[in-house]
Amino acid sequence: MEYIIRNQVIEKIRPYIGNSLIKVLVGQRRVGKSYLLYQIMDELKKSSENQIIYINKEDFEFDSIKSYDDLIAHVNKELLPNKKVALFIDEIQEIKSFEKALRHFQTKNTFDIYCTGSNANMLAGELATLLAGRYIQIPVYSLSYREFLSFHEQADSSESLLNYFKYGGMPHLINLRNNEAVYYEYLQNVFSSIVLKDIIARYNIRNVNFLQDLIRFLANNIGSIVSAKRISDYLKSQQLSVQPRSVQEYLYYLESVLFIKRVKRTEIEGRKIFEIGDKFYFEDLGMRNAIIPFQMKDINKILENAVYHHLRVNGYNVFVGKDGVKEIDFVAEKGNKTFYIQVAYIIADEITHKREFGNLLAINDNHTKMVISMDEMAEGNFKGIEHWHIRRFLMEF
Repeated sequence: MEYIIRNQVIEKIRPYIGNSLIKVLVGQRRVGKSYLLYQIMDELKKSSENQIIYINKEDFEFDSIKSYDDLIAHVNKELLPNKKVALFIDEIQEIKSFEKALRHFQTKNTFDIYCTGSNANMLAGELATLLAGRYIQIPVYSLSYREFLSFHEQADSSESLLNYFKYGGMPHLINLRNNEAVYYEYLQNVFSSIVLKDIIARYNIRNVNFLQDLIRFLANNIGSIVSAKRISDYLKSQQLSVQPRSVQEYLYYLESVLFIKRVKRTEIEGRKIFEIGDKFYFEDLGMRNAIIPFQMKDINKILENAVYHHLRVNGYNVFVGKDGVKEIDFVAEKGNKTFYIQVAYIIADEITHKREFGNLLAINDNHTKMVISMDEMAEGNFKGIEHWHIRRFLMEF
């Protein structure tokens, strides 16, 4: 089977191939987790004599596997004598109490286990207790800009960047006719499956209209500080009465299926985390644009979402920074490295320059400070603050 290899993700998995740790790939539906499993299976076929067992819970063939005991029975039926087993389970959260089966297989010491899931909370609770120290979680995101160029066989250019902003990084787009209407039809179908299957059915949602209004609100307010009360007040202004507690619950549902990402605010000094008021970003820009059509008037929001996604793909923990009354778009941390990042479309005037650079100049430490923009001349250094063009940032950072 021919694949476009996602080296950045595969390199995170490869050290654990053949290891007794359970490998858990977690990401939103359709970001390419299944194909990563196929790539690992192909590697094992070339380098190992292990028996391979593959179960895909989105395939009707495996519909009878509904609980952990069904899973154990199915695998036992497939086992060949005197063989070690590479076990692959796709969308494992669809199997009730699956963690009990994983623990069972791991105790046999003959299983090399890989599974995927589309729920951020699948490793919480009992699974964490049963498998503490026995699994490695590997996040899978939609395509980075570099991956997007590779998949679509495009060179880095202003046009390619705009395409990435408009259509996002869902890998399956390369299998479709290069047509905007076709792309958005596919993305809207993925959106519907996430909402209908992963949220409405799983959480027994009754107020579907509210859920849809909430998603549209978030799509319109990327990068804005929002709270459950602010959302509740806005919806009341639209003649839709919803209490803040219900807003919090629905935000939790959207986060749990990895559709949106919540970013907490932290003080620059002291690193106190604020409990009220967060920012929300979408896992994939194309999915956001399937809800609200892409318009250049939203480019600041799109740009900020793209920077956030790139930081997460590259393994950074990300916060919104607060320095007194000043806000820093992103505080990105990995290991002993910290970056302060401001994002702006164009530094068009002195007011914008003072806001973006001035907020960073006010931070009194030696960590790297950056402004990311789409200014064609956005390269240089202002009083120690690096100014990068967004394409350079997405290609080199």
